[in-house]
Amino acid sequence: MSLVLSRSLCRVFSRQSAQSSFLFGEHHYAVQSPWFTPVMTIKTSAPLSMEPKKKKKVDPRREQLARDRLKKKLRKLEKVPPELIPIEDFTTPTKCLDETRARIAPSLSFQESERRALLLKEWSRYKQKQHMDEMQAVEFALKAQSEALEELKLESEELYKAALMPDPHLFPIVHEGPAYTPSIPKYEAPDGKYNDVTKVYTQ
Repeated sequence: MSLVLSRSLCRVFSRQSAQSSFLFGEHHYAVQSPWFTPVMTIKTSAPLSMEPKKKKKVDPRREQLARDRLKKKLRKLEKVPPELIPIEDFTTPTKCLDETRARIAPSLSFQESERRALLLKEWSRYKQKQHMDEMQAVEFALKAQSEALEELKLESEELYKAALMPDPHLFPIVHEGPAYTPSIPKYEAPDGKYNDVTKVYTQ
């Protein structure tokens, strides 16, 4: 397209230069006019069309070998068991494993050991009696409650249903722990500074 355009322009300018030389009696070495541009001053170039990038010829055998290598590496990685991250909370510090820190139990006399054994038996009997009394009291309370509900059901069905509904205001108590100083209204506590020493494990 550009070649056709350049050729047509050359023809037009050559005709104009020929007419001007014929009219004014000028020869080819006459003085140039700004209105008539000579053909030799016009320079055109062919359009530079982009050529698609040539694909490199890859040997299919080499590609297959590279894939086989990757498959072998994946198989090796699958065979290796995953490394477990240690839980430091379950690891006893070495300073606690020192045998010199073990405390020696004091030696007791026969009378003191017998007294402590009898005291332990007495305490176990007391706690057993306390537990039995509590269980018996709960059993009596549940039995009395069921009997009262049965009687209420015979008297009024509405009151019976109202008695079965939970009461959210049964314990309207709000308790806050003691404070050393009174609280400051609209106080926003600042974020504390700390050093993060958490260990990061990578597989």
